[in-house]
Amino acid sequence: MAGRVRPITLVGTPVLHQACRPVEEFDEALRELTDDMFASMYEAEGVGLAANQIGVDLRVFVYDCPDADGERRKGAVVNPVLELPALSDRRLDDDEEGCLSVPGPHARLARPDHATVHGFDVRGEPITVEGTGLLARCLQHETDHLEGKLYIDRLSARSRKKVLKEFEALRAEHTEN
Repeated sequence: MAGRVRPITLVGTPVLHQACRPVEEFDEALRELTDDMFASMYEAEGVGLAANQIGVDLRVFVYDCPDADGERRKGAVVNPVLELPALSDRRLDDDEEGCLSVPGPHARLARPDHATVHGFDVRGEPITVEGTGLLARCLQHETDHLEGKLYIDRLSARSRKKVLKEFEALRAEHTEN
């Protein structure tokens, strides 16, 4: 497999908490970055990964996960713009969500069950990705990352505190071993 595994950036790292810069060059460096992102995502056993999760301040994410019909979908989206159904047409999927940048804990988070992302592929060609089920959640989650927002930022204060407490406990346990 192409690409090298890079360390996953953890919650609290500044690059995760600020909006990323738009990609302006659709070149070999961008293709190498997405190869590294796929390698890093697979190594961490994730279904999506934003560039800032490996410390790169650029608006690009990769994904490899099933939609609601179980069809596996894989790709990279550069400079994504998220489109959600109108409030009157929106159905929420209240399911567990986790994040490679907050490894360990998961929390219930309601998100629209359908999402569309418009952007570009790594060659600069326009693309549109429509997602349902887990793919819809992934498209929203990864686009949030590029805006400097983690899924825990969408939780209630109590749920967020619980997730961070569990994360810190797991991290401390891992550090001791």
